[in-house]
Amino acid sequence: MAFREVNSKMIEATVVPGRHVYSQRGAMLAYKGRVSFTPNIQGGQGGVMSMIGRRAAGEATPLMTVEGDGTVLFGHGGHHIQVINLTGDTLYVEADRLLAFEGSLQQGTMFMGSQGGVMGLVRGQVTGQGLFTTTLTGHGAVAVMAHGGVFEVPITPQRPVHVDPQAYVAHHGDVRNRLSAALGWRDMVGRGSGEAFQLELSGSGAVYVQASEEKL
Repeated sequence: MAFREVNSKMIEATVVPGRHVYSQRGAMLAYKGRVSFTPNIQGGQGGVMSMIGRRAAGEATPLMTVEGDGTVLFGHGGHHIQVINLTGDTLYVEADRLLAFEGSLQQGTMFMGSQGGVMGLVRGQVTGQGLFTTTLTGHGAVAVMAHGGVFEVPITPQRPVHVDPQAYVAHHGDVRNRLSAALGWRDMVGRGSGEAFQLELSGSGAVYVQASEEKL
């Protein structure tokens, strides 16, 4: 694994010749060894079409390619960091949540309206989360950012999980999501949009939830 958690707000990435890491620009805190940092204009392994999709949605978080031989410390804004290891599956994560990920992962973009139809569109408009979301597929590690730490909640066919959309960080597995209104009219009185709606995730996998409703 390329990433080691130094503490709750900092990770160390090991960079070796022939393998590279992508990170948010400006996330490098310090490094040792012969390491280079190059602005990435193609949106990682997803290439130009992935970049175009995110720019169309206003989600083109700038990336840089990190390569060479050494170690790099990453952190950003004092946010809590969670390392997620993928073993052939796909992680769905908001672009601005990505701190760093291994170059072995294939990056893409998914239109959230395809999961839940019109409600997928409503999710983007109401919750402030993008209509497009970033996907990372394959074998490798991903470091995501959150407020107040992250908790992994399993999703099983028998037990769908309901999440406050503002607390949602990412999910993986064979999971479908849809936005639904709160259980009763009283739940909507005096509340912000984050609690007037719930994000329902069903299927098999896991969702990562932050201990806060604050956006990055």
